[in-house]
Amino acid sequence: MRTLLCRLHSDERGAVSLETILILGAIALPILIFVLKYGWPRVRNYFMTGQTKLEKESNDVISGVTHN
Repeated sequence: MRTLLCRLHSDERGAVSLETILILGAIALPILIFVLKYGWPRVRNYFMTGQTKLEKESNDVISGVTHN
């Protein structure tokens, strides 16, 4: 059992991958927070404006109103 634990403790395979993932996470997390806090309201407003226009135009088509 002792030799198994020693081998497991000294095995460093995958350490570079884990470090890379942690570094990428440390970089991506602040960027994601920034985008959600400042970018999301602009994206939401863009889609809400498009949805409002689409609803208005579909109601105009249903009621027979034409725009030239």
